[in-house]
Amino acid sequence: MEGKLKAVVLAAGKGTRLHTEDSDVPKVMRLACGKPLLWYVLDALSFIEKNDVIIVVGYRKHEILSRFSGYAFAEQTEQLGTGHAVMAAQAGLLGFDGDVLVCYGDMPAIKRETYESFLRAHIEQGNDCTILSGESSIPLPYGRILRDANGAFLHVVEERDCTPDQRAITELNSGVYLFRAHWLLSSLKELKNDNAQGEYYITDAPAIMRSSGAKVGAWRRCLGEEIIGVNTLDQLAHVEAVLHNN
Repeated sequence: MEGKLKAVVLAAGKGTRLHTEDSDVPKVMRLACGKPLLWYVLDALSFIEKNDVIIVVGYRKHEILSRFSGYAFAEQTEQLGTGHAVMAAQAGLLGFDGDVLVCYGDMPAIKRETYESFLRAHIEQGNDCTILSGESSIPLPYGRILRDANGAFLHVVEERDCTPDQRAITELNSGVYLFRAHWLLSSLKELKNDNAQGEYYITDAPAIMRSSGAKVGAWRRCLGEEIIGVNTLDQLAHVEAVLHNN
């Protein structure tokens, strides 16, 4: 692919709701069709050099480190939100002047073609930040993309904060982003944790960047079952069926 690219894969979660009597492995190490969830994500990112993929680990990190050699790793010692997880990877991005893909180790159904097309759109549109957005027929508790009358991106509204009209918007924020590295690093310094959870959210970064003059866009496509995140045993079973049929 054109240009320089690194990826930050968030994989530090414990996945408490996935734990059973016989398994308390990290969330991304739960098996689907015989392979860890993280395996599918890294396979889809195989167009990026391994040492340019930073896996953010935390809970039982050694199980991930021993299974996935050759990658770069960063440790999130506390679970203080997605923004905090990206902060943990900052050292691996210092001095880098390319683009940074931020994605999730528990979203195994996103295809390589989707990531590559997303990157092409980001480059062609000349964005400093691009959000992967789209529609899904599956009810998902994701933020909604708000656009102006001309269709330009405004900001993301989390589902819990949506008005009834906003909740009716079908364009969802997948939580997957591409950032120009220097814009990402500067926005991380401005993230706040003044919310009920006391956490730092990467979803706040695009609005911070836009208010500072960055060009922010949302690349929209029908994402369907690709953007299912695995947080429960039911979601794990659903994703396993999707992967089996692909």
